[in-house]
Amino acid sequence: MAKPAYKLLMTWDIRPGKESEYFEFAVQEFVPKLTRLGVQPTEAWYTVWGNAPQILVGFVADDRSTIEALIESEDWKSLLERMQTYISNFTYRIVISTGLFQI
Repeated sequence: MAKPAYKLLMTWDIRPGKESEYFEFAVQEFVPKLTRLGVQPTEAWYTVWGNAPQILVGFVADDRSTIEALIESEDWKSLLERMQTYISNFTYRIVISTGLFQI
């Protein structure tokens, strides 16, 4: 049986009036930095209608320790601090990746 992969699931809302700056930061800094720190993007969802977080993103790693090391790193803390300029209601959790849509 293959060893399970793990997924870092994150949700947030974009602050009103910060959409353009948020998307620039997400594409040019957030995703590339997380990739350099050892996780790979798997999905990004944008909620258009309904009572749910506006953004849901997933990043996968081969093992849980890679994600745990990431979220304990100074790079992660710095990245999140900068991200807070553009977002609110940030949450994250680590789950075993099913290969399917997960929330």
